[in-house]
Amino acid sequence: MKTNTPVKERIISRKKFLYYFPKGFADAKYYSWERGYKWEAHLAWERDLNKEEYEKLLSKKEYMEIALRAVRLETKTNLLFSFEKMALRDAVKSEEGAKAFANGLYEYVYGKNSFQKRFEKFSEVLDSLPRKPTRVRTWPLQTVFGFMANPKEHIFLKPRVTQAAAKKYNYEFIYRSKPNWETYKSLLDFAEQVRKDTADLKPKDFIDLQSFIWVLGSEEYDD
Repeated sequence: MKTNTPVKERIISRKKFLYYFPKGFADAKYYSWERGYKWEAHLAWERDLNKEEYEKLLSKKEYMEIALRAVRLETKTNLLFSFEKMALRDAVKSEEGAKAFANGLYEYVYGKNSFQKRFEKFSEVLDSLPRKPTRVRTWPLQTVFGFMANPKEHIFLKPRVTQAAAKKYNYEFIYRSKPNWETYKSLLDFAEQVRKDTADLKPKDFIDLQSFIWVLGSEEYDD
């Protein structure tokens, strides 16, 4: 992990972000293009699957309802690829799949174990879900629900964009294709480095940090 990002790369990265959003994270266009729909997804989660509501549904064994709500909340974002959306819907169609997903997701988002243990356990749950040709355990599926539920703790990982951003930032991002804690911790560290380097822009949470990484690495924002 590289904690002292070279000044040149840091300046170039900031300039690119500020080129599109001159007022930084407070820019109205930034909210419209990047933060808004992610924040609205979080607010929808707080309404439909907050801890109290989630526990109420679990007590009634409404596993299918929990899975349907989670899927419905995600469909309002553009964070997953269509094949990942389809894989998730297929995986929770059965009562068995919905139960495993609902219980696993609760522990991941609201459980009391360490973040690492919750992350690794949820990865195992996704790997165990019924699946057709497309696997459920991908980085976006592993990270999207935590990101919606609690963007103060969780960050979303799009592999190609994040790798491209890390290269431009000259940050030693440790990446492996299958979800694992070492890679996720490396992303959290990368985001924290971005937080330090953009402290004057006052990033509020991992939505802002993920958005910065997205702008830096995505082809949508090619210079």
